[in-house]
Amino acid sequence: MPIRHPVVAGQFYPADRAGCIRMIEQCLPKEPLPDLPERIVAGVAPHAGWVYSGPTAAKVFAAVRERGEPETFVLCSAMHRWGAARPAVYAEGAWITPLGEAEIDADLAQTVLEEGKGLLIDAPEAHTGEHSAEVQVPFIQHLFPHARILPIVVPPDDQAVAAGEAVARAIVRAGKDAAVIGSSDLTHYGAMYYGYAPAGTGERALEWARANDARIIDLMLRMHAEEIVPEAAAHHNACGGGAIAATVAAARVLGAEKGVLLEYTTSYHVMPRGPATDFVGYAAVVF
Repeated sequence: MPIRHPVVAGQFYPADRAGCIRMIEQCLPKEPLPDLPERIVAGVAPHAGWVYSGPTAAKVFAAVRERGEPETFVLCSAMHRWGAARPAVYAEGAWITPLGEAEIDADLAQTVLEEGKGLLIDAPEAHTGEHSAEVQVPFIQHLFPHARILPIVVPPDDQAVAAGEAVARAIVRAGKDAAVIGSSDLTHYGAMYYGYAPAGTGERALEWARANDARIIDLMLRMHAEEIVPEAAAHHNACGGGAIAATVAAARVLGAEKGVLLEYTTSYHVMPRGPATDFVGYAAVVF
């Protein structure tokens, strides 16, 4: 049975069980989230270190929990390094985190591969060094202890929408109570992020990044899946454009009509240190 061991435990989140649980509980919202859809089929959550984006990501999982208890979470992840030329499914086995084993939903994986024949591939190696799905798994293990997972790396290209639609068809065909979670951060701004600093530093930079992120958030909320990958490529406002596009496309097929923004923030607002020079945008969205 294929087993994936964690690659960013102790870096992006605690390496021990007690530390993970303690930090997840600290990240969870203390008040009920307002204006949630009656049914939540999907969400978009950030994937930075929990100290920065954990509270934003936690809002997505808390919202899902307020509306139900999915038996499976399909995790559409970004691709930060080359992993596969096509959307890549981790189709069997388990992922280990400090909270134990998260079982792969192998039955749903096979249905996804059938629905996406010629498009999605079974390629666990694409997930080896990719952190964007991994950082979400402990939230699922803690809040939904009986849930299984199905990670899929989604490249930011024109296959993403079709991949998301295939995932949704598979969920319907399999009769699964499943939620699709896209993992992506937004604008990476500053010299330490590829030197991308069109508006200099300080408050002007923060306002520019907020407006840049608003472009892609608006596409999410209006569920314009086909425009998301081109938008991210043109304006550098999502590292996981493919993951977001696939998630929005899946949500449409699963019956969602709009997205709801639960939170927008940046790493600078979470932890301000001097003038704003280098920071990343984070959004929590549910459908």
